Amino acid sequence: MESDTAQLPVSHKALAWFDANKKQALMGAGVVVLAGMIIAFIIYQRNQSEVAASIALSNVEVPQMSGARGSADPVAAYLKIVAEYPKSSAAARALLLAGGGLFVDGKYAESQAQFDRFAREQGNSPLMGEALLGAAACMDALGKTNEALTAYTDLVRQHPGENVTSQARFALGRLYEARNDPEKARAQFEEVARGNPYGSLGSEAGMRLEELNQKYPKLVPVTPPATNATPIKLQKK
Repeated sequence: MESDTAQLPVSHKALAWFDANKKQALMGAGVVVLAGMIIAFIIYQRNQSEVAASIALSNVEVPQMSGARGSADPVAAYLKIVAEYPKSSAAARALLLAGGGLFVDGKYAESQAQFDRFAREQGNSPLMGEALLGAAACMDALGKTNEALTAYTDLVRQHPGENVTSQARFALGRLYEARNDPEKARAQFEEVARGNPYGSLGSEAGMRLEELNQKYPKLVPVTPPATNATPIKLQKK
C-alpha cells in the first residue's frame, strides 16, 4: 500500500494528505483568512484615520491662510488634531503649525517644545528639516546664541540641499556678523547668494555681502590684474 501511495502524482498525494488531516487543514485556512481580514481592517482604519485627520487639519488651516474667521485658538486646534490622530501625516504637519503659531505669538519656549517634540516623534518625516530650523530659530529668539549656532550648523550638515539649509546659513551669517566675525559671516552669505541667485533670500544675502565689503574692505578677494602684453620670443642666433 505504501509503495502505491509513493507512486501517486503530487496532486493525488495532496488530496490524500487533506483527507487524513482535514480538520487541521481547515483550521489553518481559517487562521490565514482571519489574519488577512484583520490586516485589511487595520489598513482600512488607518486610511480612514488619515482622511479624517486631513479634513480636520484643512478645517483649521484653510481659514487661517485665507484670513477668514477660523478657530479662536488655532494652536489649540492643531494640538487637538495631534492628540486625536497621533500616527497620521496630518498630525505631523499640525504639530509644525502649532510650533509656528506659538513662534508668531512670541511664545518661543513653548514653540521650541513643539518643534523638539516633532523631532522626537517624527524621526523619518520629510519635514524634519523644518522642525529643526524652527527649534534653532526659537533658541535664536530667546538669545541662546551658542545653542542656536550649534543647531543651525547641525541643520546645514544633516540636511544639505534642502530649502531650509539656505535659511539656516543666512541665520548663521547674521549671528557671526553680530559676533564681529566677518569672515565666517561672509562665507555663509556667499553660500546663500550662490545657491539662491534669483530668490529673495539670495538677494538679501547679496546686500549683506555688499555691506560687509564696505565695512571690511580687506575681506574682498583681490583679483590679479589681467595683462595683454605679448610674450617676447627669444630668437636664436
